[in-house]
Amino acid sequence: MTTAPSFPSVALDCLDNLWFQVAGTLCNLTCNHCFISCSPKNHTLGFLDFETVKRVLAESRPLGVKEYYFTGGEPFMNNELPAMLEETLRYGPASVLTNATLLPEKIVNRIAKAERESLYSLELRVSLDGFSPETNDPIRGEGTFERAMQGVEFLVGNGFLPIITAMRSWRLEEEEEVIGKFTTMLKSRGYDRPRLKLLPSLKIGQEAMRTAGYTDLDWLTDEMMEGYDKSQLLCTNSRIVTDKGVHVCPILVDQAGSNMGATLAESTKDFPLAYQACMTCYAYGSICSNVSSTVTFE
Repeated sequence: MTTAPSFPSVALDCLDNLWFQVAGTLCNLTCNHCFISCSPKNHTLGFLDFETVKRVLAESRPLGVKEYYFTGGEPFMNNELPAMLEETLRYGPASVLTNATLLPEKIVNRIAKAERESLYSLELRVSLDGFSPETNDPIRGEGTFERAMQGVEFLVGNGFLPIITAMRSWRLEEEEEVIGKFTTMLKSRGYDRPRLKLLPSLKIGQEAMRTAGYTDLDWLTDEMMEGYDKSQLLCTNSRIVTDKGVHVCPILVDQAGSNMGATLAESTKDFPLAYQACMTCYAYGSICSNVSSTVTFE
């Protein structure tokens, strides 16, 4: 008889961060490194509506949530996103993870006004995987570099300091040079104090097909967790709301077993780290947060 593998579990110590998968797995782009394989045709997860977001926001307050994140897919595909952000900024600071290619100036003006009228901050994280069309577009699609930079310019012009987020698709020995080229390019486009966040690859979804994926050795064990600071893992302080229920984290929303329940209250149980992608968070910490690996360049 084969014994089922045993995986370490982590408890939800505090629900500090609440995520909303507002666009499901629908995206206007088809990036060849997307860990949940978002595309214009992926309907695995659907849109959240404004009423659902309002209900969950109200549920979140007594649970002590301190910060809110909006992701997809591409969040700005959901036409109700500006209203959702206006409502969320009554509760706490918010962040949107976007490719910035669907940012007409009127939308940027609206969300900038919402932040100015709020006690809380609104962050925009813009995915850009290269410092030029030649380095970005092979990953994110033809023409995406220029469209994203137009969005960045709208954001900067409205007082935002977007976090430019890039997956490391280059060799480690090239990192200093790549960062320099990102910084130079962003400053040339009017972003005088650019913020850059570098991410490791998550070898699932499209990225698993682009590269070799995880190996048979990429599993967490109880021994590996001895003495480890579990607070570095997003699953100890966060949950994400989708149209299918509340899941453990943004990375695993399309993985079987990641659904923790229908409500936030049901999602507070322990979670087994039974996924190879958990190895990446173990090695790098809460890569989904704004703080980790974010640097501002003068």
